[in-house]
Amino acid sequence: MNTITMTLTAVGSVFLLLFLVMKERMHAFIALILISIFVGIASGMPLEQITSTMQKGMGGTLGFLAIVVALGAMFGKILQEVGIVNQIAFFILKIFSERSASYALGVAGLICALPLFFEVAVVLLIGIAFAVGFRTGENLVKLLLSLFSGMAAASAFLLPGPAPMLLALQMHADFGWMILLGICAAIPGMLIAGPIFGGFISQYVQFQKIHEDTVTQLKINHLPSLPVSLLLILCPLILVCLKVIGECFTSPDTSMYNFLELIGHPFISILIACLLVIYGIARPYGIDKDKIMQICASSLHPAGIILLVIGAGGVFKQVLVDSGIGATLGRVLIGSDLPIAVACFVLAGVVRIIQGSATIACLTVVSLVTPIIDPLHYSGAQLAALSMCISGGSIILSHVNDAGFWLFSRFTSATESQTLRTWTLMETILGSIGGVIGIIAFNLLS
Repeated sequence: MNTITMTLTAVGSVFLLLFLVMKERMHAFIALILISIFVGIASGMPLEQITSTMQKGMGGTLGFLAIVVALGAMFGKILQEVGIVNQIAFFILKIFSERSASYALGVAGLICALPLFFEVAVVLLIGIAFAVGFRTGENLVKLLLSLFSGMAAASAFLLPGPAPMLLALQMHADFGWMILLGICAAIPGMLIAGPIFGGFISQYVQFQKIHEDTVTQLKINHLPSLPVSLLLILCPLILVCLKVIGECFTSPDTSMYNFLELIGHPFISILIACLLVIYGIARPYGIDKDKIMQICASSLHPAGIILLVIGAGGVFKQVLVDSGIGATLGRVLIGSDLPIAVACFVLAGVVRIIQGSATIACLTVVSLVTPIIDPLHYSGAQLAALSMCISGGSIILSHVNDAGFWLFSRFTSATESQTLRTWTLMETILGSIGGVIGIIAFNLLS
């Protein structure tokens, strides 16, 4: 297939998917599977390869997310039932005024997501935003966008996040400059894309209101103490940090190193936190075994739907990747006359829009630009600036082929149209700010 045909296939599939989901009201899971088959056939993939690619996409996406979302859903529900989420909400409202609650959530997302995968941070922190919204009556759009912008900014720009760490290693960028430029991109990006943009768009978009019967009603004097609440909700974060710190003082292949690797993994850290809440708080507070079983079972019902839709998004992404559409367009763009910093941002954005994954977008762009930038012998600082350009471009225009789009949509109960007007625009603002910071820094350092 030529470039024009591939472009039309990619763009047409996205618009067709949006039509099926938003206009025809077809369930997102079925629509994503159908469009994935359509793209595979239209792009000329061998028919026998389409189903194997679909299976690969589903497994690759859910291999990590299934355990994280399931355990995270149980953890969050139990935290809500015993009142820990409410305690954190009271604390935030006590320290910050109600008008500043969105900024507090943005900062909390930025800090707590630093050592965690984005998806892990979402399932751990989203309950706090709902609790704050219930206590204040504040528009949920503003609060949720503030929280998500903080988590997304940390994941995209700040070390030791997976994407910036990957870019720093692949681009051979200076780590000091990566940290400095990452902070310059993440903080203003979080503020503008979160509380400021959230305050604006909340005038036009309303999420489903929280009903009293969906939020645990506990008086403040009946809640677990604040130190206990903070310790339990941050337990996975603490275990991950212990792993990171411990790796600096222990040698690989030692028993202590392997032990820290185990407890610091997201799967194990959330499992440990779940057990601590169940047997350290829920049972002593009088919640019996049957009630705990009921809580865990009820938390998995929405998690199952979330996982199926996210998995189908992974199928769509994998078909787009294996069809070669992204790589073909990338080679065309990199051969254009755009300045290298601008080209990195635009190319990452194009690959991201086509196949959905920010990580794959980063890896694709690095593989395409490395042969061009290696002979130019850029400094580590310049390479860090280019990394910011790539990272910024890799998160713009998140739409229906991105797992993050469906994660936001299903956890917030937002419709696809609402998600496009909130999450998609928030990610685009955040990524654009990071790209602009990277372009400016590259020009100043040249």
